[in-house]
Amino acid sequence: MLPTTSVNARSQGNGTLSYGEAARHTAGAKRYKYIRRLFHFRHMDFEFAVWQMLYLFTSPQRVYRNFHYRKQTKDQWARDDPAFLVLLSIWLCVSTLGFGFVLDRGFFQILKLLLWVVFVDCVGVGLLIATIMWFVSNKYMVRHQGKDYEVEWGYAFDVHLNAFFPLLVILHFVQLFFINYVIRSLFLGYIVGNTFWLVAIGYYIYITFLGYSTLPVLKHTVILLYPFAPLVLLYVLSLALGWNFTDMLCTFYKYRVN
Repeated sequence: MLPTTSVNARSQGNGTLSYGEAARHTAGAKRYKYIRRLFHFRHMDFEFAVWQMLYLFTSPQRVYRNFHYRKQTKDQWARDDPAFLVLLSIWLCVSTLGFGFVLDRGFFQILKLLLWVVFVDCVGVGLLIATIMWFVSNKYMVRHQGKDYEVEWGYAFDVHLNAFFPLLVILHFVQLFFINYVIRSLFLGYIVGNTFWLVAIGYYIYITFLGYSTLPVLKHTVILLYPFAPLVLLYVLSLALGWNFTDMLCTFYKYRVN
């Protein structure tokens, strides 16, 4: 049985939600529906999820226009279909396995690395970032305080997933083909590796900004672009000092699994 709210039943004629409609729009009901769909692959729209992943690289604004359309039709900003999360998990597992092979780790070390990356780097860090952004946006960025001006936690998590996917593909997939033969071998290979990091984190910042600037209840969302300045400064500093971020990541991954 779906969770219900304590609101009184109302007729549809006066423009308010009836008891059943209000129940279907509670946060608990939305979570229940989302989790239930995780176990019914036939009910997931994987084709649409792939479309979103492609456009996150080429035109992320189009992805967020779909979120706006969902708000108009289903009265929620967050995804109600876990297909994107499932495909992202597959990408994460496959790319982490590839990283393990590139680092020449054994089977159990790769398995340990996979568990670390999935449950700590992706799930744990993702929940933390989404919660922080949800709190900050609701506390300091909403135009007016009130229930109608709240940012959904699920939407904050979706924004993180959207921003995380290009970062994952760039650092955990594309970069794999350059690690052993360019980034960690050539004298100036660190320039290639650090540029991958610049582009990946830049994507994360920009897509995060787009996600929150789409919400009409928020103000001053341009501040989410401010991290670009220290990012570029850190990139230039890393080139001047010869820091190799990719080599640092590889060393950290080896330390984790040893």
